[in-house]
Amino acid sequence: MPPVAAFAGVILIWSTTPLAIKWSSSGAGFLFAVGARMAIGAAVCLLILMLRRTGMRLDAAARRVYLAAGLGIWSSMSCTYWGAQHIPSGLLSVIFGLTPVVTGIWATWLLKERVFTPFRVLGMVLGIAGLALVFRESLDYREHYMLGIVAIVAAVALQSFSAVWIKRLGDGVGGFATTTGGLLVSLPLFLLSWWILDGTMPQQVEPKAAWSILYLGIFGSVIGFMLYFSLVHEWPANRVALITLVTPVMALLLGLGLNDEHIGFFEWLGAGVILLALASYVYGDQFARRVRQRAG
Repeated sequence: MPPVAAFAGVILIWSTTPLAIKWSSSGAGFLFAVGARMAIGAAVCLLILMLRRTGMRLDAAARRVYLAAGLGIWSSMSCTYWGAQHIPSGLLSVIFGLTPVVTGIWATWLLKERVFTPFRVLGMVLGIAGLALVFRESLDYREHYMLGIVAIVAAVALQSFSAVWIKRLGDGVGGFATTTGGLLVSLPLFLLSWWILDGTMPQQVEPKAAWSILYLGIFGSVIGFMLYFSLVHEWPANRVALITLVTPVMALLLGLGLNDEHIGFFEWLGAGVILLALASYVYGDQFARRVRQRAG
């Protein structure tokens, strides 16, 4: 697939994922929804392996990577699905836009990477300020709103930690194998969580919820990541990072137009500050270098 088509596909899938998460839990329960999604995703990955007639690495190093991916999927998606019940879907996408910033913080600690440049520090400060503005909205209305925000922030931290953990393990395990192994590790954990905390099959799953689960299982869990990893190999990192700037804006508009979600003043303001934080973190140093080169 041409990189431009893959780029458009990732934006479309990631922009619609938050709303699909919200719809998939309608009448079915969030634990059933996320478990069913991962079961479909794992089945699709195994089918692809069968069609390609290729196996997966099962050595100790690869198993450690699959474990890191699986624990990250289980912990972050559990928090995401719970939090999505209590906040607008577009806001979920905005907070997940902070993933590069949080990943950088984890990388500083675990990988000893140098991330504390002036513009990246500015991005971190602006990100905290944006979250504070979003939290400000919870003082006025919405039951469990603040807890929903906390759950999504926790999901971002857990997903970012998993990504850095996988990078630290290294060992050359490919993106598709990591996705497949991660889904296979996380699926029993999702089923166990559902059995312990809920354990009841929904009497009836609304069509919108059923289609959302199917969409997330195929596109959100498999195709979206396959397209994303293909972009990572084809394009420079700063161009790929544009996805995290475009996706939150589209998700906000989709939530407003398709789900009649109300976004308060401080939420809009916080979303804008978070996007500015992301731009500073990802592109600030590059912009400064270009200015210095022109000045020189």
